[in-house]
Amino acid sequence: MNSSLVGNQSGRPFCLLAISYLETINFCLLEVVIIVFLMVLIISGNIIVIFVFHCAPLLNHHTTSYFIQTMAYADLLVGVSCLVPSLSLLHYPIVLSESLVCQIFGYVVSVLKSVSMASLACISIDRYIAITKPLTYNTLVTPWRLRICILTIWLYSCLVFLPSFHWGKPGYHGDVFQWCANSWNTDAYFTLFIVVMLYAPAAFIVCFTYFNIFRICQQHTKEINERRVRFSSQDGEAGEAQPCPDKRYAMVLFRITSVFYILWLPYIIYFLLESSNVYRNRVASFLTTWLAISNSFCNCVIYSLSNSVFQKGLKRLSGAICASCARQRVAKDSSTSRSKRSSNGCHV
Repeated sequence: MNSSLVGNQSGRPFCLLAISYLETINFCLLEVVIIVFLMVLIISGNIIVIFVFHCAPLLNHHTTSYFIQTMAYADLLVGVSCLVPSLSLLHYPIVLSESLVCQIFGYVVSVLKSVSMASLACISIDRYIAITKPLTYNTLVTPWRLRICILTIWLYSCLVFLPSFHWGKPGYHGDVFQWCANSWNTDAYFTLFIVVMLYAPAAFIVCFTYFNIFRICQQHTKEINERRVRFSSQDGEAGEAQPCPDKRYAMVLFRITSVFYILWLPYIIYFLLESSNVYRNRVASFLTTWLAISNSFCNCVIYSLSNSVFQKGLKRLSGAICASCARQRVAKDSSTSRSKRSSNGCHV
C-alpha cells in the first residue's frame, strides 16, 4: 500500500479521510458520521421492507418477492455489520485481534453483497422465464425450487470469498482498520477469480435477460396495439395504446439492478486498478467502498417508490401503527381519568 498508510507516528487515530480534524477529537469524526449515517438508513429502511412484505400478502404473489426479501435480509445484515468499523473508529476495545476482525468483516460484507448481486441475476432470470414461457412458468418455477436457489446463492457466495483469508483482500476496500490498509493487500489472481466467478457472470445474465425482456415486451406491445387499432376501426372507435403489463414490473426490477451496478461500478474499477498495482489511494478506497455499500439502502427506496402494491402495503402498515398508537393513547387517557375519579371519591 501507499507509504502514507504506513504507521501512525503522530499518535493521532488512523483516519482515511484526515481532513481538518480538531486536535481535541481523538477519533475519526468524518468516517464515523458517514458509516453511522449509512448504518441507520440501511437498517431502518430494510426493516420497513421486511415488515411490509410480511404485512402485505399481495407482494408474495410474485415469485421475485423471495429474492427481494433475500436481498432485504442481506442488506439488513450489511447495516448491522457496519457497527464493527464504527466501533473500531471510536476506539472501543476489541476482544479479537485487529487482523482477524478486519478479515472477518471484509469476508462478511463481501458475501452479503454477493448475495445481493446473485439475487438480482436470479430475478432477471425469473422475469425472463415468466415472459418467454408463460404457460409453463408455474411448473418450472415452484416454491421448492426457489428455496433451493436461494440456499445455493448463500452457499456459493460463502464459498467464493472463502479463499480471501489466505489469498488476499476480497471485495472490501474501506480500510477502516489500519491492518487492512497496511498489511492486507489485494492479489491480481484472486481479483480475476472473483471477476470470473461472480462479477462477469452476474453482469452478463442481467444484460442478456433484460435486453430480451424489453425486446419481447416491445414486440408484444406493438402486436396488442395493432390488434386494438384493427378491431376499434371496425367498431368505429379509436383505440388507445396499451403497454405490456409485464414491462412495468420489469422496469421496477431494472431500476434496482441499474442503480446497483451504477453504485458498484466505481468500486469495481478501483478494485481492478488496485489489484493490478496501477492506482492506490486511501480516500478513493474508502469512498468507492461505502458508495457501493450505500446501495443496501437504495434498493428499498427504489422498490418502495416504484411498486404500487408495496406502497399500499406501506400505507397499511403505517395505518396499523397509527391506529395502535391511538388505541394506546385512548386507553391511557381513560385509565388516567378513572384514577382521578377514584381519588376524588376517596376525599369526599
